[in-house]
Order: sequence, then structure tokens, then C-alpha cells
Amino acid sequence: MTGFILGEKGEMSQIFDDQGIRWPVTKILTSSCYLIDIKTKDKDGYFAALLGFKAVKNIKKPVLGKLTKAGVKTPLRFLKEIRFPDSLDDILVLKNEEGKVNGLEIKSLNLKLKIGDQINPKLIFKVGDKVKISGKSKGKGFAGVVKRHGFAGGPRTHGQSDRERAPGSIGQTTTPGRVYKGKRMAGRMGGERVTLKNLKVVEVGDDYLVVSGLVPGAKGGLLEVVSF
Repeated sequence: MTGFILGEKGEMSQIFDDQGIRWPVTKILTSSCYLIDIKTKDKDGYFAALLGFKAVKNIKKPVLGKLTKAGVKTPLRFLKEIRFPDSLDDILVLKNEEGKVNGLEIKSLNLKLKIGDQINPKLIFKVGDKVKISGKSKGKGFAGVVKRHGFAGGPRTHGQSDRERAPGSIGQTTTPGRVYKGKRMAGRMGGERVTLKNLKVVEVGDDYLVVSGLVPGAKGGLLEVVSF
């Protein structure tokens, strides 16, 4: 099954199955998600769909131009491309009588999406689907090696009162005379793109999804939900 949508992380909750086992779930709000443009391999060198998401009051003029061209009157905060793999043959490009690209067809869903259409999660996902969710993780600020990489720290005895959370040696002497690239050290933690796979859809509404488990980022963060 092929599907894609943008959403924002909502609240977490819990559900109970038939055996009384409690499962954590996360709600993803998907209202105001539109198909804005389509990138084709012939013209752009790759195949992707440009989606717009989250209605706001004010937007910048370049974004307004994109939305106006697509026929979307709702000001949207985010524009994000969902790139399709070359091996994917479930999505076809639709063209008008003049030969211009004006939409997509998802064959497995028997669904046609025109540029400017709002995407309804009920038409794309169903309960039991496995999805892949990508987002930006929570920023933790500047962190030491114990928190950032799980180092054990130094010994607590023999007079080393100030070495409990120190990284220890970071290299050799004159040879090689430098610190190797990729050495795990203290630095900024979090705020990176994180992808979680095989999350199960447990509920679908007109403007939301509920998936099992955790999803990346803070509440209100942008999420990409795909199933291909």
C-alpha cells in the first residue's frame, strides 16, 4: 500500500487491546495538508510530491506564489517534498490535455489527487497499515559524553574527584598528531532528523491519524508519514 501525508505531533495516549494489555499511542494531526506540486524525472531529475501543511495567518511571498500557482487559498507554513523511490510503480503522473502535469494516481488505492487538492488521511491509510514516520528530534543543547554517547566516565576513587564525567583520552601523541574524524566527544545533542519504521496505524479520522508507539520530536513538530 502506498500513501503519504504531512502532520504535526499531537498528544500521546494509551489504548487497551482485547487481552487488556496497555499500548502507548500518538495522535498525528493532518488537517490542512495539500498537494502543491509534482517533480518529475523528465523535468527535475527525480520523482517527488511537494506537500503544503499547517494553516497560518502570514506567509512569505515566495511561498504565497507557490500556493497561488497550485490554486490553494489557505496560507500554509510548511512546504515539504516527499521523494519517491525509482522502483515505485504504484504512483502514476497525470497530465492534462496540454501535456502539463496536474496530478497523481495511486493505483493500489484507486485514488486520483490533483494539484491543489486537500489530502484526507481516510482515503490513504487504514487501520493496520505499517507506516514510516520522520521528524526532527528534541534539541537537548550542549551535552557531555556521558549523556550524549553513554560513556561510563572515569573512576570515582584514587583522588579523581573531578573526572567522573570526563571523556578520557581523545587520541595519541606525535603520531598521528591529530584527533580522528568522527571521534565521539561532547557537543550539541538532538535536533536531528529521526526516522521510525513499522509503526502501526490504530485509528484514522478525517484530520488525524493515531499510530502505535512514539514518534520523533516535540508536540507540534512537523512529521512526514509515508507507507512505501
